[in-house]
Amino acid sequence: MNRSVFEKYREAPKTWYIKLVLALITAALIAWSSSALKGGAAEGHGWSIAGRIISGIFHPDTELLFDLTKSGVAYLLLETMCIAFLGTLVGAVFSIPLSFLSATNLVPKPIAVVVHGCIMAIRTIPAFVYGLMFIRVTGPGPFAGLMTMSVCSIGMVSKMFTEYIEGLDKRILESLDAAGCNAFQKIRYGIIPQLFPDFMSTIIYRFDMNLRDATVLGLVGAGGIGAPLIFAMSSYRWNEVGAILAGLIVLIFIIEVLSTKIRVKLARGQ
Repeated sequence: MNRSVFEKYREAPKTWYIKLVLALITAALIAWSSSALKGGAAEGHGWSIAGRIISGIFHPDTELLFDLTKSGVAYLLLETMCIAFLGTLVGAVFSIPLSFLSATNLVPKPIAVVVHGCIMAIRTIPAFVYGLMFIRVTGPGPFAGLMTMSVCSIGMVSKMFTEYIEGLDKRILESLDAAGCNAFQKIRYGIIPQLFPDFMSTIIYRFDMNLRDATVLGLVGAGGIGAPLIFAMSSYRWNEVGAILAGLIVLIFIIEVLSTKIRVKLARGQ
C-alpha cells in the first residue's frame, strides 16, 4: 500500500514551477502597485499638528466647559441626554405590543412571523440613514434625533422583549388558572413579575447605547452635542474639542455607574 502511494506521488504532475511563477508575478504586481502610493509627511508639520491635538484635548476650554448658556457644554449634554432618554422611552412603549405580537407562544405563528419580519427590517437600517430621513421630514434639530432614537430602539428592544416573553414560565400561569384567577390577575401576578426586571434591564441598556448614538447623530444635524464637536474639529479648535470630550466622559461615566447599580438591583430582585 505504501509503495502504491509513493508511485502515485511520483506520477503526479509537477506543478511547483507553476506556483513559483505565480508567486513571482504576484510579488512583481505588489511591488509595482506600491510604487503609486505616496506617504504623507511624518515629520515636521505632521508632528506639530499631532502635538496641538493632544495639547488641546488635555487642556480643554474651561470657559466653554462651564458655560451655562445654550452654546455651553452643559446645555448640549443635557439636550443629548434628553434625546436619548425620550427616544428610549418612546421606543420601549411601541416595542411592548410588537413584542407580544411576535411571540410564538402567545399568538399564531403566521402573525408572529410577519411581525418579527417587520422588527428585523427596522433593525437592519442604520441609525445614520434614519437620521437623514427624519431630518428631511422634520428639519434639523433635536426632534429628528428623538424620532431616530425611537425607531432604532424599537428594533432592538422588541427583539429582546420577544425573547423574554417566549421564555415565560407557563407553570405559574397554570397554577394561577387553577386557583381561579381571571386574565387581569394572571397578567398582574404571573406575567409582569417575570418580565419587569428583564424589560427594565433592557431599557436601561438601550438608553446607554442611545446616549452614545445621540452624540454621533448630532454630526448629521439631529441635535445634541455632535454638531458642535464636528464643527470644532473642522475648525481645528482643539481646546473646544477637549472641553466637549471631557463633558461626554463625565456624563457617560455617571450614567454607566447609575445604570449598573439599577441593573444589579433588578437582577437581585431588590
